[in-house]
Amino acid sequence: MKTQGYSKTEKLKQKKQVALLFEKGKWKSSGRLRVISCPVEGLGTMKVGVSVSKRNFKRATDRNRIKRLLREAYRLNKSLFASAFGAQGVAMIFWVSKDFPKHYKEVEAELVKLCDLLMKKTAD
Repeated sequence: MKTQGYSKTEKLKQKKQVALLFEKGKWKSSGRLRVISCPVEGLGTMKVGVSVSKRNFKRATDRNRIKRLLREAYRLNKSLFASAFGAQGVAMIFWVSKDFPKHYKEVEAELVKLCDLLMKKTAD
Protein backbone atom coordinates (compact mmCIF):
# COMPACT_ATOMS: atom_id res chain seq x y z
CA MET A 1 0.00 0.00 0.00
CA LYS A 2 1.49 3.31 -1.07
CA THR A 3 1.56 5.96 1.62
CA GLN A 4 -0.04 8.58 -0.61
CA GLY A 5 -1.99 6.90 -3.33
CA TYR A 6 -5.39 5.44 -4.06
CA SER A 7 -4.59 2.48 -6.26
CA LYS A 8 -7.02 0.12 -7.93
CA THR A 9 -6.49 -2.51 -5.22
CA GLU A 10 -7.66 -0.05 -2.54
CA LYS A 11 -10.99 0.79 -4.21
CA LEU A 12 -14.15 -0.84 -2.94
CA LYS A 13 -15.86 -2.25 -6.03
CA GLN A 14 -17.07 -5.81 -5.42
CA LYS A 15 -20.77 -6.26 -4.66
CA LYS A 16 -19.96 -9.02 -2.16
CA GLN A 17 -17.76 -6.69 -0.13
CA VAL A 18 -20.34 -3.87 -0.25
CA ALA A 19 -23.06 -6.29 0.88
CA LEU A 20 -20.82 -7.52 3.72
CA LEU A 21 -20.16 -3.94 4.70
CA PHE A 22 -23.84 -3.09 5.04
CA GLU A 23 -24.64 -6.37 6.83
CA LYS A 24 -21.89 -6.36 9.46
CA GLY A 25 -20.42 -2.86 9.36
CA LYS A 26 -20.40 -0.31 12.16
CA TRP A 27 -21.47 3.29 11.51
CA LYS A 28 -19.45 6.26 12.78
CA SER A 29 -20.60 9.86 12.30
CA SER A 30 -19.18 13.27 12.95
CA GLY A 31 -20.34 16.55 11.50
CA ARG A 32 -21.03 16.21 7.80
CA LEU A 33 -19.33 12.82 7.34
CA ARG A 34 -20.48 9.28 8.02
CA VAL A 35 -18.30 6.18 7.68
CA ILE A 36 -19.32 2.54 7.73
CA SER A 37 -16.49 0.08 8.26
CA CYS A 38 -16.06 -3.63 8.77
CA PRO A 39 -12.79 -5.43 9.52
CA VAL A 40 -12.03 -8.36 7.19
CA GLU A 41 -9.23 -10.79 7.97
CA GLY A 42 -6.83 -11.74 5.21
CA LEU A 43 -7.79 -8.87 2.91
CA GLY A 44 -4.33 -7.31 3.03
CA THR A 45 -5.36 -3.68 2.63
CA MET A 46 -8.22 -1.37 3.49
CA LYS A 47 -10.70 -1.05 0.61
CA VAL A 48 -12.49 2.29 0.62
CA GLY A 49 -15.35 3.70 -1.41
CA VAL A 50 -17.08 7.10 -1.37
CA SER A 51 -20.69 8.09 -1.88
CA VAL A 52 -22.80 11.25 -2.05
CA SER A 53 -26.59 11.23 -1.90
CA LYS A 54 -28.52 12.09 -5.02
CA ARG A 55 -31.28 13.38 -2.75
CA ASN A 56 -29.01 16.11 -1.38
CA PHE A 57 -27.21 17.00 -4.63
CA LYS A 58 -29.30 16.73 -7.78
CA ARG A 59 -26.55 17.67 -10.23
CA ALA A 60 -24.04 14.93 -11.04
CA THR A 61 -21.25 17.50 -11.33
CA ASP A 62 -21.77 18.49 -7.69
CA ARG A 63 -21.77 14.86 -6.53
CA ASN A 64 -18.65 14.08 -8.55
CA ARG A 65 -16.84 17.12 -7.13
CA ILE A 66 -17.59 16.08 -3.55
CA LYS A 67 -16.55 12.48 -4.25
CA ARG A 68 -13.27 13.74 -5.70
CA LEU A 69 -12.67 15.82 -2.57
CA LEU A 70 -13.48 12.85 -0.32
CA ARG A 71 -11.07 10.57 -2.19
CA GLU A 72 -8.34 13.19 -1.99
CA ALA A 73 -8.89 13.70 1.74
CA TYR A 74 -8.67 9.93 2.25
CA ARG A 75 -5.58 9.65 0.05
CA LEU A 76 -3.64 12.29 1.95
CA ASN A 77 -4.76 11.11 5.42
CA LYS A 78 -4.62 7.38 4.76
CA SER A 79 -2.39 6.57 7.75
CA LEU A 80 -4.72 8.42 10.14
CA PHE A 81 -7.73 6.64 8.62
CA ALA A 82 -6.01 3.24 8.94
CA SER A 83 -5.13 3.83 12.58
CA ALA A 84 -8.74 4.83 13.36
CA PHE A 85 -10.58 2.16 11.34
CA GLY A 86 -7.99 -0.61 11.04
CA ALA A 87 -5.49 -1.54 8.37
CA GLN A 88 -7.50 -4.46 6.93
CA GLY A 89 -11.14 -4.32 5.99
CA VAL A 90 -13.69 -2.44 3.96
CA ALA A 91 -15.07 1.04 4.51
CA MET A 92 -17.27 3.56 2.79
CA ILE A 93 -17.27 7.32 3.33
CA PHE A 94 -20.52 9.28 2.91
CA TRP A 95 -21.08 13.03 2.70
CA VAL A 96 -24.42 13.41 4.50
CA SER A 97 -24.85 17.17 4.66
CA LYS A 98 -26.91 19.21 2.22
CA ASP A 99 -24.21 21.91 2.35
CA PHE A 100 -21.78 21.97 -0.55
CA PRO A 101 -18.17 22.18 0.72
CA LYS A 102 -16.59 25.41 -0.46
CA HIS A 103 -12.97 24.22 -0.15
CA TYR A 104 -11.01 21.01 0.13
CA LYS A 105 -9.89 22.04 3.61
CA GLU A 106 -13.47 21.67 4.90
CA VAL A 107 -13.67 18.06 3.73
CA GLU A 108 -10.23 17.23 5.07
CA ALA A 109 -11.03 18.81 8.45
CA GLU A 110 -14.21 16.72 8.72
CA LEU A 111 -12.33 13.48 7.97
CA VAL A 112 -9.52 14.29 10.41
CA LYS A 113 -12.06 15.24 13.09
CA LEU A 114 -13.90 11.93 12.65
CA CYS A 115 -10.68 9.90 12.82
CA ASP A 116 -9.45 11.81 15.89
CA LEU A 117 -12.78 11.38 17.62
CA LEU A 118 -12.74 7.64 16.99
CA MET A 119 -9.14 7.25 18.16
CA LYS A 120 -9.95 9.13 21.40
CA LYS A 121 -12.87 6.76 22.08
CA THR A 122 -10.71 3.69 21.60
CA ALA A 123 -7.97 5.14 23.81
CA ASP A 124 -10.41 5.66 26.72
